[in-house]
Amino acid sequence: MSIKLYSLGAAEEVTGSKHMLDIDGRQILIDCGAFQGKRKLSDEKNRNFDIDGKALEAVILTHGHYDHCGLLPVITKKGFDGNVYATPATRDIANLVMMDSARIQARDAEFLAKQANKKGEKFSWKPLFTEDDVVKTANQIVSLSYNRKMYIAPDVQLEFYDAGHILGSAFASLNIKGWHHPGVNAPYMHSTGDNETRILFTGDIGRKEKPIIRPPATNFPAPDYIVMESTYGNRLHENREFALKELERVVRDTCAKKGKIIIPSFAIERVQELVFYLHLLTDQKKIPVVPIYVDSPMASNATSVFRVHPECYDESVNEAFLKHHKNPFGFGSLSFTTSVEESKALNKKEGPMIIISADGMCEAGRVLYHLANDISNERNTILIVGYMAEDTLGRKIRDGEKEVKILGDMYQVKAKVEQINAFSAHADYQEMTDWLKSIDTSRLKNIFIVHGEKDAQEFFVNHLKENGFPNVTIIKYDESYDL
Repeated sequence: MSIKLYSLGAAEEVTGSKHMLDIDGRQILIDCGAFQGKRKLSDEKNRNFDIDGKALEAVILTHGHYDHCGLLPVITKKGFDGNVYATPATRDIANLVMMDSARIQARDAEFLAKQANKKGEKFSWKPLFTEDDVVKTANQIVSLSYNRKMYIAPDVQLEFYDAGHILGSAFASLNIKGWHHPGVNAPYMHSTGDNETRILFTGDIGRKEKPIIRPPATNFPAPDYIVMESTYGNRLHENREFALKELERVVRDTCAKKGKIIIPSFAIERVQELVFYLHLLTDQKKIPVVPIYVDSPMASNATSVFRVHPECYDESVNEAFLKHHKNPFGFGSLSFTTSVEESKALNKKEGPMIIISADGMCEAGRVLYHLANDISNERNTILIVGYMAEDTLGRKIRDGEKEVKILGDMYQVKAKVEQINAFSAHADYQEMTDWLKSIDTSRLKNIFIVHGEKDAQEFFVNHLKENGFPNVTIIKYDESYDL
């Protein structure tokens, strides 16, 4: 049996996760994510995604973030009509993310067409996919709960384990069984266990200390190969206690100046976690009662998805929901804004207030308007709580640039810029190493590194080798690896 691995995205870079297993010429795709970052470059890369959808036997989705599910409708358009396997929560989140993307693209196309028409120019930009394409893709998703085995091909068994990253996120454990032919006119039979190949795709690895969801699982069968993310391969996060103290300090300091705290955040998981922490600090009277606005329609919808998937919660949140009927995602100070008018009204209101708004890398969405309105006011704070890709507006703000371009105009950065790494949903390099040490590696032949910038990956590989994992390979784009 021939098994090959190669990547069509997130190879020596972050975002765009697409990893292919070729088993005797049959193809199984793990994740089908869109590239994120600088808008024009990401759009070009997403449009250059060339794949024969009809050649795919199955697709496995590790979780519902856009950089892991965002191009699923594209492969459906390209002829893929098989099953997409995901946990129930991932199915719901991915549907939300894909539909949101389709609507944004439709609005962008309408806006750009009007702009071109005004200038008398020809307009050619079209959305990658439509809402109809998303509906078709959604009908192909087959739900598989954690710790349930399913054959997704005659010789490939899939089992999901909790990755602890976002709601529904999963490690995909694949058991590829060899075959032998016992004789003429007899059916093919599974071989003995000695001829099994076990591959673990981590997707994105979560953290032990995160609220709401459980820590990453360690109880899966010993893998022969691990395909592992490396987003924070050269960075360490602060712990939860430090993060809460820092959040308390930032809120208190900014409120004392009657300023606004603008938090660019992805709508799924990060928003709910921030609300959870702000609720906690308010209840403990560690921060003043201050208006908190979640300015993102998708975040409002995602919070509803959180409410209907208690199977993903850790014990403390389950207890709050099920035993005490408390809602950790809603309290008196919190408002969800959905309409454009409500969003615009926030810019006219005086502080103190907290605005949590998408997009997390500040490349699109409502957060751009809040930044344009508030970044030049020294009373305000821009709070960075997540990963910022290279060349994005968020990265420029994080790195301390004094002047930035927002919506085509230049703005002086006079607001205070703060960063709290502990809110990252990704494990840092030490947390990933500790996780590796806690699992059964008795069969481990190699670790393949994906989903990270080059310098982070190089640091992480050296760190792993120093910690007892000598066989580590950084996957290069479209290069094939024999397993």
